[in-house]
Amino acid sequence: MSSPVRSRLSTPVLIAIALPLLLAVAVAAIAITARVRGVGEPAPPDTGPLAVAPVDSPDATGPDCTTLLAALPAELPGSGALLAPRPVAQSDQLPGVRAWAAAPRPVVLRCGLPRPTELTPTSALLEINGVRWLQIDDGLPAPVQVSYIAVDRPVYVAVTTPVDAGSGPVQAVSDVVRTTLPVTPVRTG
Repeated sequence: MSSPVRSRLSTPVLIAIALPLLLAVAVAAIAITARVRGVGEPAPPDTGPLAVAPVDSPDATGPDCTTLLAALPAELPGSGALLAPRPVAQSDQLPGVRAWAAAPRPVVLRCGLPRPTELTPTSALLEINGVRWLQIDDGLPAPVQVSYIAVDRPVYVAVTTPVDAGSGPVQAVSDVVRTTLPVTPVRTG
């Protein structure tokens, strides 16, 4: 009897998943404290500058990412409400990154990432609005966020979104990816 082998996450994908998760834990702790004290309704999403860890993004300043980022909508659809844009702290040092305010975790888009090591010839891919995505969850028994990586375009685009945000963010980004970036064969090696 053999046990399934779980592939290791690449460093950029791991960082892209871990940082919003750490932020989520901090926000959740604040929310729990507020509820215990009887403060009432949960706090609205944070709209202040978001600290985002730098990761290897070799194509973030290229023409494909520039075109994609310019075409992204200011707001993304979420579960029941539009998600407002959220500024990225030190955005001049983080090309290819956009964020939107969602509670309790933000939606973060990164353009120009290297090929994810999780992408293999046997990877299950999702097709959303004409774009093929590799889905990677945070590895928790009940995932709180999921990352989608567009794998059929000339650059890799990752969208990390809280599960609570629904499918609206990735659908809206899929529409922009489909109309701004040409389809390319999926490169698995």
